[in-house]
Amino acid sequence: MAMKPDEVTNCIRQALPDAEINLEALVNDGEHYRVTVTSETFRGLSRIKQHQLVMDAFGGRVGTQLHALSIITKTPTNE
Repeated sequence: MAMKPDEVTNCIRQALPDAEINLEALVNDGEHYRVTVTSETFRGLSRIKQHQLVMDAFGGRVGTQLHALSIITKTPTNE
């Protein structure tokens, strides 16, 4: 069963409450998304650890309910 866009963003929001999330459907099938996540939580962490935090938010649903997830992580900038 596919994940709806709001389900994807809700999973991330629960794991990273301060996150700014931009979700883009790569294919209109509910299984292929690109997400850009901006969070202060990422500051000082390696890119790998940042991506792991996002992946962990799905509790094993990536590869089953969510077939593909392209992840871009950022830390906020003070402008």
